[in-house]
Amino acid sequence: MRRIGRLALAGALLAMAGCSTLLPSSKETVESPWKSFDEAKAAYEKILPGITTMADLKGLGFDPVASPNLQILTYLDVAATLLAIPPEELDEGLRQCLRARTNCRAYVFEPKRLHTKRIGNFWLDFFNFRRMSYETGWRFKALLVLVDGQVTYKLWSGAPHIEEFRDQRNPLGPFQGANDMLFRLL
Repeated sequence: MRRIGRLALAGALLAMAGCSTLLPSSKETVESPWKSFDEAKAAYEKILPGITTMADLKGLGFDPVASPNLQILTYLDVAATLLAIPPEELDEGLRQCLRARTNCRAYVFEPKRLHTKRIGNFWLDFFNFRRMSYETGWRFKALLVLVDGQVTYKLWSGAPHIEEFRDQRNPLGPFQGANDMLFRLL
């Protein structure tokens, strides 16, 4: 009887130690012609305010019709964003937008590639005692302001190298969020 108990304990310990390949992983991609942050920024750098047109933008991969998750702003959206900046301190391209009113459009492009992988012990993760994940990738954000189909202003931001580790511990395991489940059921 003791021998069976020891074998069961050894089997349980082996099972608890492995199985990390059973943990889920995910990818989050906003489709774009760029495979990296550097490619997106290089395309952005080719945009020249006062020269680049809507047709040029499409050729560079900034296509307002085909790009997913694109945000389109009116001149009122742009104006609301700029309220805290005195008009005399605004870039000329932004002032042109505000003067052009309905002939102004701004576009916010946000391509990204993120890969999240759960790591650690399968059983601790499965029973919600401890969930660890590792996320890598990049994000790029470009604001392009156009008046009558010509770029008048551009601005970019982003994260060229994302590397995040998350470690969530739940001492009560599967019962950690039990009160939330009860409220949802009611």
